[in-house]
Amino acid sequence: MNAYRLRITGMTCEQCARSVEKVLNALPGTDARVSYENALAQVETACGDTRHLLRLVQAAGYGASLLADDERRPFTEGGGRHLKVAIIGSGSAAFACAIRAAEEGAQVTLIEAGTLGGTCVNVGCVPSKIMIRAAHLAHLTVAHPFAGLERRGHAIDRAALLSQQQARVEELRQAKYKNILDNNSNINLVHGRARFLDAHTLEIAAAEGCLKTLRPDRVLIATGATAAIPPTPGLAHTPYWTSTEALVAADIPKHLIVYGGSVVAVELGQAFLRLGSRVTLIARSTLLSKLDPALGEGLQAALEQEGMRILTHAIVNKVSYGRQWLRKRFSIEVDGETIHGDQLLVATGRQPNTAAIGIAEVGIKTTATGAIVIDDHMRTTVEHIYAAGDCTNQPQLVYVAAAAGTRTAVNMTGGDATLDLCTLPAVVFTDPPVATVGVTEAQARARGIEAESRILTLDNVPRALANFETRGFIKLVAERATGRLLGAQVLAAEGGEIIQSAALALRNRMSVQGLADQLFPYLTMVEGLKLCAQTFTRDVKQLSCCAG
Repeated sequence: MNAYRLRITGMTCEQCARSVEKVLNALPGTDARVSYENALAQVETACGDTRHLLRLVQAAGYGASLLADDERRPFTEGGGRHLKVAIIGSGSAAFACAIRAAEEGAQVTLIEAGTLGGTCVNVGCVPSKIMIRAAHLAHLTVAHPFAGLERRGHAIDRAALLSQQQARVEELRQAKYKNILDNNSNINLVHGRARFLDAHTLEIAAAEGCLKTLRPDRVLIATGATAAIPPTPGLAHTPYWTSTEALVAADIPKHLIVYGGSVVAVELGQAFLRLGSRVTLIARSTLLSKLDPALGEGLQAALEQEGMRILTHAIVNKVSYGRQWLRKRFSIEVDGETIHGDQLLVATGRQPNTAAIGIAEVGIKTTATGAIVIDDHMRTTVEHIYAAGDCTNQPQLVYVAAAAGTRTAVNMTGGDATLDLCTLPAVVFTDPPVATVGVTEAQARARGIEAESRILTLDNVPRALANFETRGFIKLVAERATGRLLGAQVLAAEGGEIIQSAALALRNRMSVQGLADQLFPYLTMVEGLKLCAQTFTRDVKQLSCCAG
């Protein structure tokens, strides 16, 4: 007997699956099972001619293709029905997986040691963007560019801002997490800490003090990440903040020292600056050092223009905390200088939460930083154990985590779903925002691609001129021989909106000429993409407004 797995396309209901089964089972010596949910057929047959099998399905009006050997993962009859799935964590990756697996019929156990919902809704994306938006509006009252409008600061009621922020956090946690559990009987929440006893057994130290064990068919590790704290002398003995404490701080410090040049460092550093703090930022390298250098340089200029002091390529030698004059303060020794401040925010990156769950004992491979190594199907080095989100070697972005979680559930229940990150957009929520997609010119050349780039400063974008806000630029990278768009780097107001159009252009393998030929609304910031694309062949300074 021969065993094959076929990808079936064109099915629209369970009856379609039964029709395909009937066609295949009509072949002598054949036993076929077809899953509508997974668009797969498992075929055992005496027939050794796979082309004949494909023709039978195609003659019935459906598409069919043979899965390659490395795609022939265990087939789950009827999707995930009767499958037991355990998920460690309850953030975006965990819930995305739980919802999809439950839809496929699996019985899902979510195991959470802390607050339901993970980082994003509780202590990450949601509260930080609320705080950043409030700070932006406070800044505009004293620093808007329009003549004839009074620039006058207003008293900031931190308690009221914080109350509003946390109320929205609770509202979203209820709507997007708690309510889903209440309305889905296939998902069960267990409060406790999970660890592997062996590859097939989880031990849960439950919140009520007892130990429980689970033997699931599939496991997803979605434990997220926490702030990485450098081993700087004295730091551990001080009451420093991470982003978690900073976002719920009752008071705005008079002088905030930010240790780090990361996304969190620049976002929260600018927010506190605009809410009234004096801010000193200390970076070991440059700002946003993993991105195109022009982005960090441009952002640094904008932040310094607002009054932030920034020390780059600086080494923090020692941190202390104690009474100075009439109050306790931090003292930071940096390259021969001692900087005193009321509060210290450590924002030097994030590390995966993988140390305490026993993954080494079951043979799951990790990187030097503890990130779980996964393939494009979110599989670890142990066949039935998957991982998704910030605890893996994928980018630490909430929408990557959610997409990975959904695809994990598909793969757990017999399907075939990969996660393509080649056109992944990313945004830093500063003002102006930083946004990227694809590769930089240097990265393209490192891959052996002959590339060229163009930079359009915002004084060439009509909307930026109308806004009296021309800080920043748009940069496009293209393959020299074909003009195919390879990447975009943006430092501009509304950069987070601009970058999605660039991502779609990359996704569709557009050339810069194709982008230049598109119609863009006038006056919009995204029109800057068209103008930048035009600079590959024309001088846009010599064009009239919205010239095509």
